[in-house]
Amino acid sequence: MTNITLSINGGGTVTVPAGTTLLELSIKYAHVCARPILVAKVDNELQDLSRKLLYDATVEFLDLTDPNGYRTYQRSCTLLLVYAVKSVLGKKTRVIIDHSIDKNYFCEIPSIEITQELIAQIEAKMREAVAANHPVTKCTMQKEEAIRLAAEQGQDDKIRLLKYRHNLTVSFYKLDWLYNYLYGEVAPNTGCIDQFQLVKRTNGFMLQFPSVGLNYAFSDISKEMKVAEIFAESSRWARILKADTVGALNDKMCVMGSGEIIRVNEALHEKKVAALADQIMQAHHPIVLIAGPSSSGKTTFAARLAIQLRVNGAVPHIIGLDNYYLDRELCPKDADGNYDFETIDAIDTAQINKDLQALLAGERVQIPTFNFLTGKREYKGRYLKLSPSDVLIMEGIHGLNERVSAEVPASDKFKIFISAMTQINIDDHNRIPTTDTRLVRRIVRDFQYRGASAAATISMWPSVLRGEARYIYPHQEQADAFFNSALVYEMCVLKQYAEPLLFGLSSNEPQYTEARRLIKFLSSFLGMPSENIPRNSILREFIGGSCFSH
Repeated sequence: MTNITLSINGGGTVTVPAGTTLLELSIKYAHVCARPILVAKVDNELQDLSRKLLYDATVEFLDLTDPNGYRTYQRSCTLLLVYAVKSVLGKKTRVIIDHSIDKNYFCEIPSIEITQELIAQIEAKMREAVAANHPVTKCTMQKEEAIRLAAEQGQDDKIRLLKYRHNLTVSFYKLDWLYNYLYGEVAPNTGCIDQFQLVKRTNGFMLQFPSVGLNYAFSDISKEMKVAEIFAESSRWARILKADTVGALNDKMCVMGSGEIIRVNEALHEKKVAALADQIMQAHHPIVLIAGPSSSGKTTFAARLAIQLRVNGAVPHIIGLDNYYLDRELCPKDADGNYDFETIDAIDTAQINKDLQALLAGERVQIPTFNFLTGKREYKGRYLKLSPSDVLIMEGIHGLNERVSAEVPASDKFKIFISAMTQINIDDHNRIPTTDTRLVRRIVRDFQYRGASAAATISMWPSVLRGEARYIYPHQEQADAFFNSALVYEMCVLKQYAEPLLFGLSSNEPQYTEARRLIKFLSSFLGMPSENIPRNSILREFIGGSCFSH
């Protein structure tokens, strides 16, 4: 028998017979991970543990502490949930993984009243399956056979999605009697998916996962969050468009083309912006503060809000909080000794409050500009004085932090949180994370406007997410209003810009694994031309051609 040589988790090498599975190897090398091994990278490609190793390779085992391992855990737990729901309510019962809040999944069972007793039954069935340690096997079959199995189990969403697959074969995961199509790798058995809980919510329930930030304990989700309202609105929008899954979106494009999808989605955005402007004017708020994570479309949103305020008779003025950065040598540093530009302490909040108080008092204030080349704040003679009809719009990542406007009376300010909260999912059981939407946007924008490679954007993305978790999301519930900047059709457009950049990464680059994951994600969408996208669309902030300056 032929032997092969493997390097395990960056350590020494081992010689094993060709055909050894990753699962067999993971049992021997369980000690290389702090928690149960869920998935592996083989030469930088994510692989199920069922994969047989036939050639010399570098193997990295991953557990819950790795982002790819965490996604595998969530995906595996989703499979377990679907199995339990169908076991309790019938094999053709539809269960929807609707959206995510703080990495926990909000789920619905259409046409079924969600009671505490039903949730207890479903969770008990899940735990019974965990105790039984059922194997989860990957079954590759012809596409026609996969569609037949999906029909037998009432998975119409899978049928619509599979219709657009280029490959003639499909891989389903089998848990006991359940076959399900899941968009990525799954754990090898139910025994290692033992940390979860179900929590009742209005019209549904949360599937809760262990929290990385709480040492893998569960976070407190006892309160309904304001952000849940915007996800509910997003679901309504998707249903108005009749495009709540990628398969449904592709169907609409094939029947009516892209024009109506774009026009209706953009009209929904404009209607929401106009409603926010009306709300600001009716309450006479002279200060509007806008915040949101990276690639949310804050700049375009601020410009569109300004136009709607003009329609209401106001005179808007837009200022970026970045103009109030401290001079670089005064900026705090992180644990590695690098300047930390993400922290609120890098912003001169005292000066912002002083200027805002002066403006509200009717005084004339000189507004600074930050020179990113010299690292200095500069005053170039830009003065501002607010008249009774003026509205000052300030946008930046710290806009909702009370330190920015602590000296401004609550009645004088209106806070808006903006993010790209994905409106559609791949199918009922495969959701599209909001972070993926923003990452694809950022990859395209960084290349278009900054000449940055996809590898560079992907490599700095974890740092961006850490900054958002620390400085933005803790303040989102202070918002007076939310704006969802996601567009149901945007991945159909962005894929044509992003795919060439992602395919350009070679397998020896650390960012290759993430690039391959995004390529697979984008492959489900039919392409859409950009010509019909309005010049004031938020999407133009990323692909170019905007009527606003960025």
